[in-house]
Amino acid sequence: MILSRQRTMTYRLLTSKIILLVGMMGVGKTSLGRIIAKRLGLPFLDSDREIEQMTGFSISDLFARYGEKEFRAGEERVMKRLLNGTPCVLSSGGGAFLSEATRQVAADKAVSVWIKAEADVISSRTEGRTHRPLVPAADNQKVIERLVQECYPLYALADLTVSSYDEHPAKTAGRLLKQLEERGLITPIDSPSPVRHRLHKKG
Repeated sequence: MILSRQRTMTYRLLTSKIILLVGMMGVGKTSLGRIIAKRLGLPFLDSDREIEQMTGFSISDLFARYGEKEFRAGEERVMKRLLNGTPCVLSSGGGAFLSEATRQVAADKAVSVWIKAEADVISSRTEGRTHRPLVPAADNQKVIERLVQECYPLYALADLTVSSYDEHPAKTAGRLLKQLEERGLITPIDSPSPVRHRLHKKG
């Protein structure tokens, strides 16, 4: 009996630009970003993690200590540095792309991709989480609906939009990779033929 093992398609990036994932918290940017980075053979970076490593504080602590205005100013500086780096897949914090200064840098240095999800999907994914500084657990649904109204018109300025449903992030990644390929930004790498194992019965 012969068994075949499917190989995951890999791709080559055809641009020097960074793949920037933008959108609300809870849409799956981090999980999706890791999958995309692996398929493209690129490093994965998360702007929130970069900020936390640089400051030694969590995002929630930074909001509490310095307020949102000061945090956003620091976030702009970090995003500018990351966007001027070498090609990678970069997941940004929910408010990063709302900054006009960040959008201007991204327009030149990145292919921005809005990971779009409906309010009820975001609410179900973030319910009960306490590390979201702008979404108190008690007002989760109400705050998310307000943020959707405020943020989506700016997220819509991204180069590409990929919908995120209540599904495995690999499916969302497949739709994103298809869009990047259709835009001529990536190309499949020829994979070796599937590995075949021949099993011999004893006797």
